[in-house]
Amino acid sequence: MIYLWLAVLFLLIGGALLLRQGRARWQETGLPDGEVVYSDTGQWEKQEQPLISRRYGIVGRPDYLVRIVENGQTHSIPVEVKSHRRPAEPYASHILQLATYCLLVEDVLKARPPYGFIRYADATLRIAYSDELRVQVLEAAEGIRSARGAPDVKRDHREATRCRNCGYRRACGGEALP
Repeated sequence: MIYLWLAVLFLLIGGALLLRQGRARWQETGLPDGEVVYSDTGQWEKQEQPLISRRYGIVGRPDYLVRIVENGQTHSIPVEVKSHRRPAEPYASHILQLATYCLLVEDVLKARPPYGFIRYADATLRIAYSDELRVQVLEAAEGIRSARGAPDVKRDHREATRCRNCGYRRACGGEALP
């Protein structure tokens, strides 16, 4: 009988240790406390369908959507994961990408997230989803739609690595960086 009690005690202690380790690993991810309801990482599970806003003509797949409860309200918070270290200031493109996911959540799930997260390798940034940021997303989307029909679109960056890896490099002609 004592062996049965020792086995139960051993399982309880082991379970508690695994739970503690799991919580520590979760904190390392930088994700907010909550339930992951969408994941586009595709490492172990099937790839999620994209979020589609027909109203705004925008499609996207956030890396994660985490359902959290704050002050009695439930929010779906988008999380964008970047593999490199945090820059001194987050790139405007990263913020705009996250804000696009916020707009998609707002339109598709009919609930506006108050913020989203950009998770870098060494830090997690909480970015407020403001009205101004929402307008920037809509203006950028319109600019992209307009550029698609333009006969010539100018390169808008100075990053050689980005240029070398671009799928439209051949269309740049003399503007492609070495």
